Amino acid sequence: MSGQPDYSLLELASVREGDSVGTTLANSVAYARHAEALGFKRFWLAEHHNMEGISSSATSVLIGHIAGKTESIRVGSGGVMLPNHPPLVIAEQFGTLESLYPGRIDLGLGRAPGTDPVTSRALRRDGLGPEQFPEDVARLQALLGPLQPGQQVKAIPGAGTNVPIWLLGSSLYSAQLAAMYGLPYAFAGHFAPRLYREALRVYRSQFRPSQQMSRPHGMLALPAVPAETLAEARWLTTTSYQRILALFRGQPLWMKPPVETMDGLWNAGEAAAVKDFLALQVMGSAEDLNRQLEPILAGVEVEELMFTVDIHDPEKRRRALDILAASRDSRN
Repeated sequence: MSGQPDYSLLELASVREGDSVGTTLANSVAYARHAEALGFKRFWLAEHHNMEGISSSATSVLIGHIAGKTESIRVGSGGVMLPNHPPLVIAEQFGTLESLYPGRIDLGLGRAPGTDPVTSRALRRDGLGPEQFPEDVARLQALLGPLQPGQQVKAIPGAGTNVPIWLLGSSLYSAQLAAMYGLPYAFAGHFAPRLYREALRVYRSQFRPSQQMSRPHGMLALPAVPAETLAEARWLTTTSYQRILALFRGQPLWMKPPVETMDGLWNAGEAAAVKDFLALQVMGSAEDLNRQLEPILAGVEVEELMFTVDIHDPEKRRRALDILAASRDSRN
């Protein structure tokens, strides 16, 4: 791989404790516009359901909203959890998005439900699940590709738009499937740090060229807390710690202000589990970020890095993008 990876962003539209969803989404728009001005490549939104504190459940609606408020940055799903949806519906939604915002829409697909089993059943009444994921991906490819003679089920809009499909995952399964289908692949290191090296190597070694791509394109998602200093970043990251702790405890995921210490908020086992979850987190100044990225990227080929930035204050979160961009620019 020549050159340094592009930088992109993953957005959960996290709701600050006490804020409305409307305020949250307005902050997401301002965040995306700032990312665009700084030259970030993509802005993806993640599908989650029945999670108090995360407002990106209607993922395709938000993609259209963000794309309509920006001009050039690619906007997409990171990802659509395909077991929750009939492929035809997703083809129609993303075909419509591509028709509205040509050349700017990405369709990232995951095979996890992005929710609990009860909610998963409520989303998809036929009870079909992740076991049919490979077939659903193939159906989507066909629905978004050129119309075929005698084709009975058509995505209108959608057919012929060839919206770029990505496979997302945290295991070797998704890496192998992306390689077999000749699709770009994103590894979810922002919550599953363990297998990223092996998965990305499997993807590249097994990649087969396809109509969509002639060579592999790998992405690694990482949690980041860019800040003016490492000391400030360590304070700001307590927001992430509190949210992951709430996730483990089955509590609402409201984004809470940073605290001076986590002592008394978690026990030793919980502290270890949260830090393990965030094992690939990078933090601090542009120089700190680059120093921490070196060992993570050593021996791994990726074309892009996609960052999740969990910072409570919207202004500091936008400032964090300046620091991330400085990290990127100093690496090039």
